[in-house]
Amino acid sequence: MLQLFQGFGIELEYMLVDAGTLDVAPQADWLLAAAAGSPTDQYLDGELAWDNELALHVVEFKLVEPAPALAGLAGRFHAGIGRANALLAGRGLALMPSAMHPWMDPLRELRLWPHGNREVYAAFDRIFSCQGHGWANLQSMHINLPFADDTEFAALHAAVRFLLPVMPGLAASSPVMDGRLNGTADNRLAVYRGNCRRIPSVTGAVVPEPVYGIGEYQDRILGRIYADLAPHDPQGVLAQEWVN
Repeated sequence: MLQLFQGFGIELEYMLVDAGTLDVAPQADWLLAAAAGSPTDQYLDGELAWDNELALHVVEFKLVEPAPALAGLAGRFHAGIGRANALLAGRGLALMPSAMHPWMDPLRELRLWPHGNREVYAAFDRIFSCQGHGWANLQSMHINLPFADDTEFAALHAAVRFLLPVMPGLAASSPVMDGRLNGTADNRLAVYRGNCRRIPSVTGAVVPEPVYGIGEYQDRILGRIYADLAPHDPQGVLAQEWVN
């Protein structure tokens, strides 16, 4: 079992766009098939995996296994993204970073991933309606950190709660939404906060409640989310830790 800071899991999401117009291009399944040589939900590229996240114009690059250090990861991701862009160039497409597409119309342009895991995305869409900026037009960077016991969990959870309110001021990259500057530096966070308004516990206050152990987290946070979802998701498709 990895202890705190003995491993790092990194995930980067990019949108596929037309290289000439920069309009979104819902062709992530084509990219994965082109890389793998046949249709697939995930392509393994050495230490990286390429896959999709909900919307058909989004592709995710992530480490297959936790890395023991952050040093050197930028080069590995850059190489993988370069390989993807080389494939996309032949089709007139490219990868576009940032937290949101600046002029995507999510009501008109969303295409959900129709292949593996589609039952998960269909459940999200049925319960929350994914045709909105907080679902259809949203990219993320994730860092996953391990913890070995309640002591490490409590320390990590407290540090995350401290950092979360600060991070938008350091990393905001979505000042344009619906084709205009609207005075909000982090539109991604603004729309994310309300994307589960039908079942508010799924997002909560974004900054989670203080909890001091793994069991307490499972009971107070995950347990409440699962209970609130149950009437809308009787098969328990979304009753997984990632739903938080």
